[in-house]
Formats: sequence, structure tokens, C-alpha cells
Amino acid sequence: MNIIVNKYEKKIFVVDDEVKITEVIKSYLENSGYAVYVAYNGVDAMNLFNKINPDLIILDLMLPDICGEDICEMLRKRSKVPIIMLTGKTDEEDILNGLDIGADDYMTKPFSPRQLVARVKALLRRTEDELGEKNSLFSLNDNDLIINDLNYEVKKAGNIVNLTPIEYNILITMIRYPGKIFTREELIIVTLGQNFKGYDRTIDSHIKNLRYKIEDNPKEPEYIVTMRGIGYKFGSV
Repeated sequence: MNIIVNKYEKKIFVVDDEVKITEVIKSYLENSGYAVYVAYNGVDAMNLFNKINPDLIILDLMLPDICGEDICEMLRKRSKVPIIMLTGKTDEEDILNGLDIGADDYMTKPFSPRQLVARVKALLRRTEDELGEKNSLFSLNDNDLIINDLNYEVKKAGNIVNLTPIEYNILITMIRYPGKIFTREELIIVTLGQNFKGYDRTIDSHIKNLRYKIEDNPKEPEYIVTMRGIGYKFGSV
């Protein structure tokens, strides 16, 4: 799947106290063309932030001095810089709490460095869209699927597709994070709100209807892919 994007050199700030992990992350990111800066504790991270002015932060939640959640909250008071959490906490409530306080994405340890780079690229693309650098226009697979988020218009093979508000919110949320795995609960919060009292499987019905509208073969989807036992992701990144 090809998504048309613009490529820019970006500065990535890695905050993690595990030297081996930071070395691996730094190597993979530099090989992908990013400038990488590292801090091994919270105090240094906060002191260096303004000097570096990074385009994205990879933040470990378990630091030796200041917890990552506190750093995330402090950063959010002064910046909208994208933040990817790295965490050894696998409990869903911990992850959702991290997203609630301002993180944009998360990965649990141990993780794939290649997948982390893919997440970095995806999140930077999303940020560029929100800053107006790409006019909020997504074009996939040689214009097979086009989403214009300025006028909420979706086209499949040149024809306008009529989506319900929930279907559109699912689609635009997932396309902004290609490769990110969304749990059903996350999609429900985005589309139906935190106060929704129904079953989490409700989201499956909306996904099924959306697939019939945008996929060539809904039974073998290319855009919205099922991750068994977890949820869904957009594309094959």
C-alpha cells in the first residue's frame, strides 16, 4: 500500500535510561534519515527539550528520577510535539492513561525497532497533515481510495462513498496512524465516546459496513486489517 507523503528531515528526541535500547533506537532512526538526540533521565530531558526543539519524542515511562507520565504532562503544557510512549506496562488502563495525558502513540517493551520507525514515520505524517502541510488529503494506491478531511469526502475508484459519521471517524482515525493497532475499546472512545455503555463488539459491525464500502474484497481487506485477539489496524505497515 502506498500513501502519498512528503519527506522531511526530522529531529527525534529519545528519552530512556536503558543505554542498549537507546543505542538500537538511535541506529535504526539514523539509518532512516533522522537526526537523533538522547537523554537518559527526566531532568536532562526537560533541560534539553528547548535546546533541541524536536519534531517527535520517544519517551520511556519508567525513568530513574521523574516518571514518564509527569514528563508527558509537563511537555503538553508547553508543546504539541508528538510523543510515543515506550512502556513495560502492558495493562490496558495504564496505556489508556498515557494516551489521556497527552501521548499520541505507545509501544510496549520488548518491541520491534523496525515497527518503532514505522510508527515514527506514521506519526510525523499525521502531524504534517494537522499543520496543513498536506491539505489533509490522503491518496492511497494510485487514487483507489481518496479521503479529503477538509470536506469529509471519501472516494473509492473515483466514486463518492457515503459513510456514516461513525464509519468516517473510524476511517480518518485509523488512516492517521497507519500500522498502529487499535483495540476495540480505543475505537469506541474515539467514535462513540467514553460514556458508551454497549458491547465492545459493536465496533465490529461498523468495521464490517465500512469494509463493504471501501474494500475491493471485504473478506480479504487491504485497508482495515483484523489483528486477531487485539483489534484492527490500517494497512500492512
